[in-house]
Amino acid sequence: MASPLSKKQKLDAPVSEQSPLRHANGDRVPRQQARDEAGEEEQGLVALVEHRVKEVETIKTKLAHYQSMLEEAEKKLSESKAKLNLLQSRNKNQNQSNSSSNIKPRSQQVTAAKAVKGNIPSSSTPVKSKSAVAVTEKRKQEKQPKRKIEEKEHRDLIPSVKRSSKPITLEFGSTVIISSQHKRKLRCLELCPTNDNLFVTSALDGLINFWQLNAKTPSASLLSTTDCLSPNQRRWPEDIAWHPAGDTIIAVYSGDPGDSQISILDLNQSGQKRVSFLEAKPHTKGLINSVAFSPWENDICFLTGGSSDHSVVLWREEGDGNLSYKHKLVHCNLHSSAVMGISALRHKKIVLSVGADKRIIGFDVLAGRSDFKHQIEYKCMSILPNPCDFNLYLVQSGAPGQQLGLYDVRLRRTEIHSFGWKQDSSDSQSALINQSWSPDGWYVSSGTADPKIHIFDIRYQGRGPSQSVQAHQKRVFKAMWHQSLPVLSSISSDLNVGLHKIY
Repeated sequence: MASPLSKKQKLDAPVSEQSPLRHANGDRVPRQQARDEAGEEEQGLVALVEHRVKEVETIKTKLAHYQSMLEEAEKKLSESKAKLNLLQSRNKNQNQSNSSSNIKPRSQQVTAAKAVKGNIPSSSTPVKSKSAVAVTEKRKQEKQPKRKIEEKEHRDLIPSVKRSSKPITLEFGSTVIISSQHKRKLRCLELCPTNDNLFVTSALDGLINFWQLNAKTPSASLLSTTDCLSPNQRRWPEDIAWHPAGDTIIAVYSGDPGDSQISILDLNQSGQKRVSFLEAKPHTKGLINSVAFSPWENDICFLTGGSSDHSVVLWREEGDGNLSYKHKLVHCNLHSSAVMGISALRHKKIVLSVGADKRIIGFDVLAGRSDFKHQIEYKCMSILPNPCDFNLYLVQSGAPGQQLGLYDVRLRRTEIHSFGWKQDSSDSQSALINQSWSPDGWYVSSGTADPKIHIFDIRYQGRGPSQSVQAHQKRVFKAMWHQSLPVLSSISSDLNVGLHKIY
């Protein structure tokens, strides 16, 4: 039997010794031992976290290193592609220089393009060539099928936009300045879509001059001059567009009553028969600011954008061989001000339009409704889809220092990059200044109120030009890239045409 003293000693013992804890494996352990084990577990987790932190930092360092290597490799790849394109362009230029500079129309060669300087009759000489007569008779005798636009392959350029810390600059060589032979201020410059050696200029004198380029010099020869003034009010073309087949040029005028709105310059004809005016007059008032052919395959049509009537009209070729078009109103109430620029997406039947109301509209022609609407802070001047990435398009606005913005049509209202220039001679932005995409889709050329051509590399993160080319004595309206020749052609208010060699 235990003594009373031993019982008292047990009652006075510490609680930790009286009430042991149960271990995770089911064994009974004292509380102090449990605390020791918890401390060891915490120390182990702290060490593990420190290890994981170092591991993440190491991976980030490697990722940054490989990202830098990737950018450098992409840069080298782009430089190699640019050199390859220039080499191929030079070889193609040599081949073209050995062949005749003929435009291939619907069924015959274009009369104007097959002649050399001096052999093409001007608009003042009402002489109809035998080949032109044959083409006209053939059009009357047989109905021709609709012509197709050359199908282009989509290239995904958007992931590389604004990713490079340094621009890839181009090497420009000699610049040749020649007189435009116009008596009033130049308005338009367009390149032939089927023969890179041919281009046209138009001016406020109502004349359209037809030029042939010699890319080796570079130099250009005037082939012919055509009077395209409207018949009644004697207005000059506000804008022109070359048919994808290369045999006709569309010119737009005004929607005011009493005069024609659309003319067709038929390069198969000569003399007074060369220019004809469409009878349809869908625009109700004001200037017709812009005209552009759609890039849709198997569907030849062009678009016109009105000023005071805020409308966009689609003109579809009937395909009967008689240069006839049917018009359809796309929309007239989506813009609250003048429609300044129009175009269309290549891979979708969506018409793009921008206006002085600061709106960018995408209209689904098949659905008959707007696909998206976007309003920016400044009035819009023009819109220009990228030739390679069918989801990318450029908008010119009045934003000071950031006149040009890039948009992804899939992101609707999101601007993915913006850039521009600071004008020294004027703070105002003119709607007469236009842009052009390089054939590879990486560069944008732009005129400016200053006598310069600005070049922008869309991969460059900077907001300013990647380089500038001193070109003219006065304002530069436009500078266009020839598709297969290493030449940039420009027009200016100094009444000259600039030819700029690219190496």
